[in-house]
Amino acid sequence: MSHEPEAALGPFSSPGAQATPWTSTLAILAEAEVFWLSTVRPDGRPHVTPLLVAWSLDGMCFTTGGQERKAQNLDDNPRCTLTTGTNTLTGVDVVIEGVASVVDERAKREQAVADFERKYGAHLTNPEGTWYRMGEAVIAGDVRLYRVAPTAGFAFGKLPASSQTRYTWPSR
Repeated sequence: MSHEPEAALGPFSSPGAQATPWTSTLAILAEAEVFWLSTVRPDGRPHVTPLLVAWSLDGMCFTTGGQERKAQNLDDNPRCTLTTGTNTLTGVDVVIEGVASVVDERAKREQAVADFERKYGAHLTNPEGTWYRMGEAVIAGDVRLYRVAPTAGFAFGKLPASSQTRYTWPSR
């Protein structure tokens, strides 16, 4: 990865806890199937929705239609947060904060689609898959592909010992 973040252990960690290495967090992001995108509506109310996400193009990538609420929110305010985790008291939850932008370049859309298909497999590539032909729509530009450039991130380790790792990315 060309833009590896700095990692620091937060003050709310258990005694003796260690920061979660970025490579471990990347592995969690690669395995997680569902993410939650948080954006802000024009009137300031929050909007949260589940979606598929792949780490690609040195950021978090997702798709949506241009008329969907999340796209409209990002048009007004590109800052957002993506979260994923275990929904249990064990494991690690991850939060990535950043700025979303539409990926317009075809070669980058093709790379992101390849990363999505590698991650989600038959869900995207099999005619019986829920999101079959999504890749074609992304490459053609029929749906928006967003890339969230991370500005800060967190890995929250849970039981048996808690840890709070904060990631910060150098200016790009």
